Amino acid sequence: MLPSIKDMNSQVQTAEYTVERLSSDNIKDVAVLHNMVYNRKQPEVFFQKKYDTVYTGAAYIGYVAYNASRFPIAYYGVIPTLLSYNGETILAAQSADTMTHPQFRYAGLFTALAKQTFDLCIAEGIQLVFGFPNQNSLPGFIGKLNWQLTEHMDCFIIPVQGGLPLEKLANKFSFLKPMYNWYSNRLLNKFSVSQPDVANSVLSDNYNGVLRDEGYLHYKSYSTTRVIQINQSKLWIKLQHGLTIGDAEITKTDFDTTMNQLMKLARKLGITQIQFHTSPHTSLHALFAERYQPVTSFPIIFKDLSSGLQLKSIKFTFADIDVF
Repeated sequence: MLPSIKDMNSQVQTAEYTVERLSSDNIKDVAVLHNMVYNRKQPEVFFQKKYDTVYTGAAYIGYVAYNASRFPIAYYGVIPTLLSYNGETILAAQSADTMTHPQFRYAGLFTALAKQTFDLCIAEGIQLVFGFPNQNSLPGFIGKLNWQLTEHMDCFIIPVQGGLPLEKLANKFSFLKPMYNWYSNRLLNKFSVSQPDVANSVLSDNYNGVLRDEGYLHYKSYSTTRVIQINQSKLWIKLQHGLTIGDAEITKTDFDTTMNQLMKLARKLGITQIQFHTSPHTSLHALFAERYQPVTSFPIIFKDLSSGLQLKSIKFTFADIDVF
């Protein structure tokens, strides 16, 4: 049973700490810390699957800090990821969870753990780290850790009107969640495809990006997503505070019909908005921008450890972010 924040606060009293590399043995402590920091439980198996990236040749890249009573007080880790760059495969990593117990903030733990993690990346052959920090974390990455900001992703928010807000009600009242999950799965199963993969749209545009091979798709199953087909288009989606499109195989001639049917499906699902995030200058960005107003979303930042790559040629969609 995970300790409560109140119980944890009674134990965290000293600034002395030790640091351990992330492993399959201490990954449970990341779940403990996540619950303390965000007051939201994640199943222990979630983090085990998220950081088990053996398909890349590197796994458990991060460090946990403990206080004198051996309670976790801070964590920083990255997720090894393969990039396709000019037809070659590059071992990179995505900056992922950054957590510090409230009583230990402003003590330099984030910077210390990050620097140790980058040293570990170099030792493991990781050439490049990329990330999508929020606005609170961005100054620390740029100012203290010398990351490079290349651009911001754009977000397209499409309101869905006329339906009952079933998803919001299910999130608000937990007893409705199982019924909503059954209902939404029943609807989505009608659109599911036998081969649950979507080509990386930025690679199709001759940019560089995440290599979504068989190993990657198997790894990504830790997150509850699915691929659906509408008309001739395939969309990789996730239901979480709306319907989010991670990526899509969709043509200009099929776009309007597909989006209209997707909105009808979202209305039946009781979802109030559809979102899609992507790097600018991609073909999907152009398709969405012809019809919907973009708003600036995630900054795209890089820590180049040894690659020497042209960073601005690397593009992303929301499917590439660890929260998808």
